[in-house]
Amino acid sequence: MGNYRNFKLVYYFVAAGTARANREQLEKEIAFFEKYLRPDKVYLEPFRSGVMASEDQVALCREVFERHGVEVAGGLTTTIPTPEGADPKQRLFDTFCYNDAAMTDRLKEVCDFLGRHFNEFIIDDFFFTNCTCDTCRRERDLFNKAHGITDGSWKAYRLALMEKVSREYIIAPAKAANPDCRITIKYPNWAESYQETGYNPAEQRKLFDRIYTGTEARDTVTTDQHLPRYLSYSLMTYFEHMWPGHNGGGWFDPFDFHLTEQYLEQAYLTAFSKPKELMMFCFQALADSPYIPPLGYHLDKLDAVLDHCGTPVGTVCYLPDNSQGEDNVQDFLGMCGLPVVCSPYWPESASSILLTRAAACDPEIVERLEAYVAGGGKALVTSGFLEATMDRGIQRMTSIRFTGRRIRGRQYRIEGIEPFRPALTFPRGTEEIGIPVCEFRNNSAWALVKVGDTEESFGVLLRDTYGKGQMLTLAVPDSFPDLYKLPAEVLTRLRSEFPAAGVYLECGSGTSLFAYDNDAFIVYPYATSASQPATIRIHVTGEADALEMPVRKEWNTDRTIRLQPLYRKDGETVFETRTQPGAYELYRVIRSKNG
Repeated sequence: MGNYRNFKLVYYFVAAGTARANREQLEKEIAFFEKYLRPDKVYLEPFRSGVMASEDQVALCREVFERHGVEVAGGLTTTIPTPEGADPKQRLFDTFCYNDAAMTDRLKEVCDFLGRHFNEFIIDDFFFTNCTCDTCRRERDLFNKAHGITDGSWKAYRLALMEKVSREYIIAPAKAANPDCRITIKYPNWAESYQETGYNPAEQRKLFDRIYTGTEARDTVTTDQHLPRYLSYSLMTYFEHMWPGHNGGGWFDPFDFHLTEQYLEQAYLTAFSKPKELMMFCFQALADSPYIPPLGYHLDKLDAVLDHCGTPVGTVCYLPDNSQGEDNVQDFLGMCGLPVVCSPYWPESASSILLTRAAACDPEIVERLEAYVAGGGKALVTSGFLEATMDRGIQRMTSIRFTGRRIRGRQYRIEGIEPFRPALTFPRGTEEIGIPVCEFRNNSAWALVKVGDTEESFGVLLRDTYGKGQMLTLAVPDSFPDLYKLPAEVLTRLRSEFPAAGVYLECGSGTSLFAYDNDAFIVYPYATSASQPATIRIHVTGEADALEMPVRKEWNTDRTIRLQPLYRKDGETVFETRTQPGAYELYRVIRSKNG
């Protein structure tokens, strides 16, 4: 692979750095990185925000990096200030107006330069448009009229525009200069908003040579991007399913969070997805950074962990191209310990699936779901998905209906797994949560978990049987982070219905399970200001002899550590272990057959 067995380590070098680099300072900064980690590759950027590095500067940087054994590719950021003499346009982040000839002519010149100087380059994730100038509004209206769109929206116009820009202003000039040039488009972490600004993976994946994934975490309270940290993993699985073998890697940065552990866990979660490359953005921000020494330590640990991991598996969340709805709720569930992987394709052969409101963007979704469940599949659907499909035939599969009522509560009633004689538990949450009332007909559907605080309780997790399979409905709280407030018993009951590779966790929120198809799995408790060490239980379907920790040794014998079962019951083997916030642990299920 490179300097690491399971991934290449790469960094991004921004245009201002390329334009101003001098040999002495660059050698000093490279030495800092090499003291702690082993980079394989650099993406060297000549253009960003109007800064254009000279050929001599590009040659200098390339020569220095190559002398250190680092492969050099190109980079491009499509941001530009207002051209000289032109009237300013309101553009967030100085993204291009692609109806401005001066801007697009400059873009074509830059891509010609990239093609002439690199056999490969990547486009940073400002390759979108939010311009609403007179020309852009006129072009939108003409497009919408020609295509029968009457709501005045930007979506279809921008999707078509950015497909054209990709072909004519990026790919064509670069490949005219160098037919062998391979071009990668990097997609940002805000996947639910792609279509509104023109990101168009459905068509762009047919045009570019590779795709790349933004796995940057952000503080969800103090920044505008409300992105659960599990996204650093799940979005990687989405793009790997989208175009198997062509997802170049995951890209993370040191911005917009407050704890060192949160910087590091971007690398952890990206690595758990089995990427080809781990991208550090950017060289200039990380030179002499206190993040680099611990990152170097963990890269070796992660490499050792990934030696034992197969292909990521979990409940498949279906997110059709250009869909939006219940933004990132699948990642909130991932933060609650439900192993989720994502795909833009209907997961017909998956053992279990998750459908959020985004899946309702598929016009055939009810028919697909009906066939899947009737054939023996198991689906978890959100209340938002049901609400969005109520007029499309979902009534065939459930008696749940919505009348607009909402309730608040924190006293739960949970039924055990055994049918007709379930063991009941009545945990109390620390805070009330608000959910929609899923009205259902008794003995048609059944509530496995209910919540209330008075004489009545209401379904949180409900089951419908249909044909040979089952559909479970989750009443999603008004505020998605309220999922974190569900008692451990409620979350464990949900997880028990959707184990990944035969494993699920018994614990509260804030701990994720990453499962693989070779009996390996990783447990990771997130580091927050409120997190504490905890005792959790791991449930394994069937008979298991032990849980092996392949990268852990007993201090006095040098033998690999093995956890012995706590107990066996109801067809499960249960283990108990301690977790430390911010510390990931690898386990492998040992059965008699695999010793």
